[in-house]
Amino acid sequence: MTDQASLRDRAVQRLKAKRHFWSALVTWLALSAMFIVIWAVTGMGGFWPVWPIAGIAIGVVATGIRAFGPGSTGPSESDIQAEMRRLS
Repeated sequence: MTDQASLRDRAVQRLKAKRHFWSALVTWLALSAMFIVIWAVTGMGGFWPVWPIAGIAIGVVATGIRAFGPGSTGPSESDIQAEMRRLS
């Protein structure tokens, strides 16, 4: 029984991490677009948006590695059951 509970906990953590990654990716895309629009509206000097875009991208990549890499973490019960089947 403990093994099944542990497997369920791992499945829940992994699904939460995947959802967090997709949320972070959408946020990064929106912020990147906003930085580029600000750059374009303010005179288009040196392409300074590369710095915040790259900085945030590092965090998104780290989140993706945690979500989809080895040992990765609101999901529905069917998502949890499907993830448990994949893990066993």
